[in-house]
Amino acid sequence: MGDAPADFLEFAHARSDQLYRTACLLTGDRHLAEDLVQETLAKMFRSWRRIDRAQSPVAYAHTVLVRTFTSYRRRRSARERPVDRFPDRASVDAGDPELRLTLLDGLAQLAPKDRAVLVLRYWEDRPVEETAQMLRLSAGAVRTRSLRALQKLRHVLGDELLADLVQA
Repeated sequence: MGDAPADFLEFAHARSDQLYRTACLLTGDRHLAEDLVQETLAKMFRSWRRIDRAQSPVAYAHTVLVRTFTSYRRRRSARERPVDRFPDRASVDAGDPELRLTLLDGLAQLAPKDRAVLVLRYWEDRPVEETAQMLRLSAGAVRTRSLRALQKLRHVLGDELLADLVQA
C-alpha cells in the first residue's frame, strides 16, 4: 500500500482494532478475524475514491465487514469442520472471562446471520436501522431475527446464564 492515499492509511490505522474486535466476535477465531479485516480493508481501498467521507466510512467499513463475513460463511469449504474447543480468545478489557468465552461459544453455534444480528445489536450496541442496512434486511426482519436468535441462544446457554450475560 505504498501508493495508498494518506487519508485511507490514516483511516485503516485508526479503525483496524475496532474492525478486528467485531470480526473476532463474528467469527470466534482470531486468525479468521485477521483475514476478514484484511479483506475488508482491501475492498475499502479499491473503493476509497468513491466512498463518500460525509456518509461515514466507519459505518461503510462495518457493513463491508459483516457482508464479507456472511458471504464467507456461505461459501466456506466443505472440508472445514468445527472443533470442540474454543480457539485462543481475543483480549478482553473487563468482565468475567469464563462468562465471555461461554457467550462466544454459544454465539458460534448460531447461524451466521443470527450471530451477526446479536453481535451488532447487543455487543456493538448498534440501532436496528443500522443493523438492518448492514445486513440488507428490513428493520422488522432484524427485530424478528433478534428475538429468535436470543431464543436460540437461550436454548443453547440456558435461561439463567443468559440472564447473567444480559446483566454483565
